[in-house]
This record gives sequence, structure tokens and C-alpha cells, in this order.
Amino acid sequence: MSARFKVSACTADHIGDRAEQQDRVALLTSKRNPGTLLAVVADGMGGRTGGRMASDQVVSTANSLFQETAAGDKDMGTLLRQIASEAHTVIRLTALSSEKEPHSTLIALMVRRHHAVWAHAGDSRLYFFRGGKLVRRTADHTYAHHLAAEGKLAEAEVAQAKYKNILVSALGIAREPQVVIDEVQDLVVGDAFLLCSDGLWAYFTDSELGSLLHSLSPREASEHLVRLARERAEGHGDNLSLAIVKLEAPEPTKSLPSATMWFNDEPPTKSGTTGGTSTPR
Repeated sequence: MSARFKVSACTADHIGDRAEQQDRVALLTSKRNPGTLLAVVADGMGGRTGGRMASDQVVSTANSLFQETAAGDKDMGTLLRQIASEAHTVIRLTALSSEKEPHSTLIALMVRRHHAVWAHAGDSRLYFFRGGKLVRRTADHTYAHHLAAEGKLAEAEVAQAKYKNILVSALGIAREPQVVIDEVQDLVVGDAFLLCSDGLWAYFTDSELGSLLHSLSPREASEHLVRLARERAEGHGDNLSLAIVKLEAPEPTKSLPSATMWFNDEPPTKSGTTGGTSTPR
């Protein structure tokens, strides 16, 4: 079967105006999961060292399980739920031994051929755009959003102003976190995913994000988003991190760059803050 699209992906992060970077972001591939890309964003909280430890654990757990689990052993949703569960457990054990209260948000996206699955806990977000238009966005696990979902709109407005950073779900909290799994099974050229922490999304509308991802390459969009977020933060910006995964029309086979691989033959190339490209069937 000929290639229907290629997957271009890029990550970026910035310390903002904080003393330490507690966000972690990664693009991962696995020899045991050929043709599959895993993107992860984790925003750590709970003290300077505690927050970074928590987000480190999320990425470390995601990478370990992704490398160890063969594609046929678990479906993508089950693997993502296991990543969330094991990361939560390790963070809780660390909290008990260190007398700290670390926790972390989680956004993890797996893309395989025309199928994408994501897991979500906390207030880091995943946006799914088709042709630049918002199709789906994760709902923040914040106290304010919880009140709004219950119809308590007046209380939600107060909570949004006073307690906007209070989370009702995250990995490492004292109770079992709410981890939401969602998916799309009909990916097409023009689809794009943005995973990001609140240090980025706080400065953009949904339509602005969709337009940027649609008109720019992942690397160009990531650079533009970081620059605009820093400008709009006006010296008071939080840590920020993002991953962009975009489905584009394939290039002619003869002109494919050496960094491009067919998903059905080999895993996609790893991509860091400088971005990268892989081509699925």
C-alpha cells in the first residue's frame, strides 16, 4: 500500500521566568512498537526538586513501558493507562520516603497508522485539529472546571479567579487519579495534535493555535508559539513545554530525506527540540 501521509513531530520547552524547569516533554520510538510514535508532556508540581522528580518519573515510566511492551501485547489505550498507573505509584512512594508532595500532569499521545489514542490527567492539554479547525480538546482537571461541569457557574468563576491552579486529578495525588482515555481512528492529511502545559496554552485561543499549526511546519510553529508565549507573559511566565504531531502529504519517494522512514518497515526517527519527520503507510 502506498503512503497516505507522513508524520512530522517536534518538541520545545522553556523555563519561563521560574527558577527551575519542572516540565518534561519527549517524543519516543520503540523497536518493539514499529510504526508507532509516543509523545509525552508532564508538568511537575510540589516544590522545586519534587516537581521535577515527578515529571521525570512520568517520562521515564512512559519510555520504559514503551520499550518493553510489544505492539501486539497491549492495545494503545491499555498501555497508556498502565503508564499513568505505574508513574502515579512511583511518585506516591517517593513522596512517602522524601516527605514531599510531588505530583505531575500527564498528556500522552500514541499514533499508529491512522489511529491515535491519548491519556490525560491534570491541566496540561491535548488539542486535536483537522485542517486547522478544533475537533477535540481535553477538559482541564481543575477545581474550577469541576464546578462548571456540575452547573455551579458562579462558584466556578470565583474558583477560576482565586484557585485556578488547584487540580482535582494528577499523578501522585493522595487518591487515585482520574485518567481519561480518548481516541480517533480515521486520521487524514491535515490533522495535527498539540500537547502542552498551561505555561503555553494560557496565552492562546483555540483558533489561534489551530491556525498556527495548520499554516506552519511543526518546528516553525513551536518556535513561534514559544516566542509569543514569552512576549505575552511579560516577565511572569511559567515553565512551558509542547509537542506537535502533524500529518502531512507524503513527498515523492525519490526525494524523501534520509531521516524519513516507512512506518511499516522501521520505527520513526526520534525527534528532540529540533523536530523530525517520519512517514507511515
